[in-house]
Amino acid sequence: MKKPFAIWMAACLAWAATGSLASAEWQALGGFMEEAFGYRASDDNLTKHKSFDMAEQRLQLKDQYSFDGEGLLSRWRSVLRFKGDFTVDEYFAGKTDFELREANISLTPASFMDIKAGRQVLTWGTGDYLFINDVFPKDYESFYIGRDDEYLKKPSDAVKLSFYPKAVNVDFIVIPYFTPNTMPEGQRLSFFDSFEGGIAGKSSDRFLVSPGWQPENFEYAGRFYRNFSDTEAAVYLYRGFDKIARSYKDEAAHQLYYERQDVFGASLRGPFAGGIGNIEGGYFYSPEDPKGDNRLIQNSMAKFMIGYEKDLGHDLKIGFQYFYEQTLDYGAYKAALLPQDFFWDEYYHLLTQRITKLFKNQTVAVSFFNFYSPSDQDGYVRFSVSYDMTDQWKIVMGANIPWGQGEQTTFAQMKKDKNIYVRLRYSF
Repeated sequence: MKKPFAIWMAACLAWAATGSLASAEWQALGGFMEEAFGYRASDDNLTKHKSFDMAEQRLQLKDQYSFDGEGLLSRWRSVLRFKGDFTVDEYFAGKTDFELREANISLTPASFMDIKAGRQVLTWGTGDYLFINDVFPKDYESFYIGRDDEYLKKPSDAVKLSFYPKAVNVDFIVIPYFTPNTMPEGQRLSFFDSFEGGIAGKSSDRFLVSPGWQPENFEYAGRFYRNFSDTEAAVYLYRGFDKIARSYKDEAAHQLYYERQDVFGASLRGPFAGGIGNIEGGYFYSPEDPKGDNRLIQNSMAKFMIGYEKDLGHDLKIGFQYFYEQTLDYGAYKAALLPQDFFWDEYYHLLTQRITKLFKNQTVAVSFFNFYSPSDQDGYVRFSVSYDMTDQWKIVMGANIPWGQGEQTTFAQMKKDKNIYVRLRYSF
């Protein structure tokens, strides 16, 4: 745990304990134990192990403590939350680790205001596995190897203020520590490395430079939202850094960095044509390359998506999405490229389809999710079957199948990372 964050949390806990308590309640300790294994379904001699990409044991513990205060916390309803994962990773010779996923305090000082401070998973937006205004960190390595969907979202150390006036609800978030996306980096999953000029594995020697911890590198996010009948409308603002290192700091030293980024967006979600429809868009401004003529820095971009999902009855649900992305100032970007440079297309189109069917009194769930990009001619199929054997025991089997003709597009670069996985979980 980062030292300043530990001090911050200790101060929150000490503050919460100030004065006597009118009432207090511990929730029963919960969590799960899980065994997971992922077998490689394609030849890949670039990574650390050729036959598997996941072999781990996991223990998650979680608890919360609710109390009403007196004295300094009079009339304040407060909740302390904790969630942590202990893991043994056989992929890295039995490496043990601990991830603190939640450690925060929630306070309600007034009926129109909530405060949540500490480590927490942040999320908003309307997409299904697609993110525009959800600019918070993700773990795509977990996504590709078959961990539970919970692990796609990474926690952040943050303070979240929520206000509920009559006109519009407001969320305001301050994030003092930058947390990047976890992307394939060669040891477990191969990927396209522009420094090597193709798909790379454990031999990759690129270096990612993160912004340091200092006040000017704090990140800020805001959401203004309200319901109009059954439809929720939202406006989003963000100032921080790209969560993927796309820009070049030092080509000779193989250094990439996370460029500064401002995001302005909006979304609508509500009933449509017998189902639920959503529309979302965002403008991603690159303050370090406002004209788009620096070949080493990611240009500003515009992103847009629409989606639709419908419950067809008999425990069958379907969903569809269309995602569009455009690189702005593309002419200036192309003019600045050198002859040996890799380059990205101006337009990107992506279609997704989801089908979910429940069987056997909803104890068996079959899920199919498909990504397909007609512009990049690549895609990614996610398939899983889960069975709730009892209230405590659950088994999940699935497959991840990225594909494509090229090597540098989103899913084609992952085509050597196909896998079949199984997870067995006991919850308590």
